[in-house]
Amino acid sequence: MPISSFPLFESTIKSLPLLGRGKVRDIYAVGEDKLLIVTTDRLSAFDVILPDPIPGKGAVLTAVANFWFGKLAHVVPNQLTGIDPETVVTGADEQAQVRGRALVVKRLKPLPIEAVARGYLIGSGWKDYQATGAVCGIALPPGLQMAQQLPTPIFTPATKAEMGDHDENIDYATVEKLLGVDLAKTVKETTLRLYREAAAFARVVGIIIADTKFEFGQDEDGRLYLIDEVLTPDSSRFWPADRYKVGISPPSFDKQFVRDYLETLDWNKQAPGDKQFVRDYLETLDWNKQAPGPRLPQDVIDKTAANYLEALTRLAGPHTI
Repeated sequence: MPISSFPLFESTIKSLPLLGRGKVRDIYAVGEDKLLIVTTDRLSAFDVILPDPIPGKGAVLTAVANFWFGKLAHVVPNQLTGIDPETVVTGADEQAQVRGRALVVKRLKPLPIEAVARGYLIGSGWKDYQATGAVCGIALPPGLQMAQQLPTPIFTPATKAEMGDHDENIDYATVEKLLGVDLAKTVKETTLRLYREAAAFARVVGIIIADTKFEFGQDEDGRLYLIDEVLTPDSSRFWPADRYKVGISPPSFDKQFVRDYLETLDWNKQAPGDKQFVRDYLETLDWNKQAPGPRLPQDVIDKTAANYLEALTRLAGPHTI
């Protein structure tokens, strides 16, 4: 899977109808029953698309998702068609845009929730627990620390936000109202099984999957499929197992590296001893986490690209790229 040295911020496929652009993916129609999903090198943080793409990110995300689609196909069917993306576009330029970073998938009806599984107490779950002793209405034992492994993985769904908005955690009763009792139960059970199997595999190769989100869709007969991205560094928290420690936010293979940097772009949080490039950057900007996003220093871009690539090579092997 070659990684282009020229990052793709936005695809320009003229031979297919453009249906929409998400934070990272551009979606085109392929006939009436299939989609072309192009994973760009765009990076979003705090639900804002940043102006600097991460070279190779789209190819890495596509390879990671394909790896998991194959490994977890026995749990639930997925969106893949097996069609080569280069065969559904026209001309060398369009083929270059989709090479190694696009999928041709079944056109399915997405469910209106993010199916989130958590195995560790971090992020919004940690904040929820600190405030209420629970996560998404699920009561947890008292005295848990940041990044501590939960007694058992939990299903903590969220709403799907529109572009620029934030996902919001919801309780299971709301999921039942949105999906119906039977489908809600199936989604919950499938989500937790996918997480457990993936987390067990990843642990063997030195990665802790702290949490992840899945998306599901249905065909005309109501059959459930795994869609979108699966267990990528964008949709999951990947921690190196050899650097994991309870009580702190562990280092990460995902875009948390960028989020951590962006957290420094606040005069009130700036601390002595931070890198000089951050202080220099603060001379020009005090970012409020609203669009437009700030430019990233090259070393942050390079480190982020390396993190994504390491996650892929650990999971799928050094010969993936």
